[in-house]
Amino acid sequence: MGTNLTRIGERARKEPKLVFTSLYHHVTDIDNLRECYLALDKDKASGIDRVSKAGYGRNLETNLADLSERLKRMGYKPKPKRRTYIEKPGSSKKRPLGISAFEDKIVELAVKRTIEPLFETLFEDCSYGYRPGSSQHQCVDALGRTIQQQHVNHVVEADIRGYFDHVSHYWLEKFLRQRIGDERIIRLITRMLKAGIMEDGLVTAGEFGTPQGSILSPLLSNVYLHYVLDLWFQRRIRKSCRGEAYLVRFADDFLACFQYQEEAEDFTGKLAERFKGFNLQLAEEKTQCIPFGRFARENAYRKHTKPKEFDFLGFTFYSGKNRYGGFKVKRKTARKKLQQALAKFSNWLRRRRGLLPTGELVKRAIARFNGHLNYYAITDNLKKCNLYRHLFRRILFKWLNRRSQRKSYNWKGFEEMLRRAGMPQVKTRHGLNPFNLIPNV
Repeated sequence: MGTNLTRIGERARKEPKLVFTSLYHHVTDIDNLRECYLALDKDKASGIDRVSKAGYGRNLETNLADLSERLKRMGYKPKPKRRTYIEKPGSSKKRPLGISAFEDKIVELAVKRTIEPLFETLFEDCSYGYRPGSSQHQCVDALGRTIQQQHVNHVVEADIRGYFDHVSHYWLEKFLRQRIGDERIIRLITRMLKAGIMEDGLVTAGEFGTPQGSILSPLLSNVYLHYVLDLWFQRRIRKSCRGEAYLVRFADDFLACFQYQEEAEDFTGKLAERFKGFNLQLAEEKTQCIPFGRFARENAYRKHTKPKEFDFLGFTFYSGKNRYGGFKVKRKTARKKLQQALAKFSNWLRRRRGLLPTGELVKRAIARFNGHLNYYAITDNLKKCNLYRHLFRRILFKWLNRRSQRKSYNWKGFEEMLRRAGMPQVKTRHGLNPFNLIPNV
């Protein structure tokens, strides 16, 4: 089955304008469905039917045969997604998720595996989110190298308000038809989108939205913004500029870089109108054009102001200097992200300190610390990472000593315990040097 899907990808790459009319049999294939079942995480939250991977697997072959048969005769109907909420970083609001039933997850993954190769060959190089072989570090690296190496003097920060809730099913179907000519695939995706969300016993469905939490949602959102934003920028905006212009996007987070201020401001004005035509709304309060580049620092000091900074994917980009005094794009952990990480760790530790033995508690705490470094320990950010390490240890020391009325550790004993537990030192884990001509991730 994997070989057949590879062939689809190869043909899609060779014929970028080809519309594929025979795809549905890949979705209904039992071997493909079985591979999708095996690929799913057993610990993920369950949908409205509360069926887990283990529960579905007790009669796996019977269940898969029945699922395949229902798909073949178009008798398969996805269940409504279960609404749940998670904390939204930097906001008192919570992010809504739609959790699919386990069988629906199998079908979503089967559809994703089938159609992803068709669009992957079309996506622009400026798109990094939720794509095979792409990562947030590559996106951050590409943005840094673009500003450092190209003629960039202005950066446009923009934000789409409630993007995933406002994707138009009408336009999404039109975009999917650019590569998919098999009506059964289109009908199946439409059924998934219109299955609705169950919350407090009520099911709501509409003509807009692709729920976060769905396996298929990241691919569909990339398809949507590929046609709404990426192609428009590359073929219209960039070609109409007399100076240089660049776009970098990770899912619905994006930045545009320009050589000339008037072209950056013109793009900002056109962006809202472009989004409006596709049922998207630009968050005006979070959208701005700022001077940023090799001359921004000196220009700001000449005007007796501070150089502008901007945040992207958890990092603050700022104008720094290299060892020779020249301009260098530098990045550090965004203040809000650092505060959130510490608060989250403190809350986790407070809840777990009385439930786990000290050794296990410290082991899990260090694992969380490693997770932070795996993302934030990049070139030029060791100072912020060391600050996180210092505050992390203070929080851990505080809560370990509150497990009983008697102090568990003095500071010297605490440090020795951490050393034996394998507390790592802060070192660069991702070399993102903006002077590199080739990505180094």
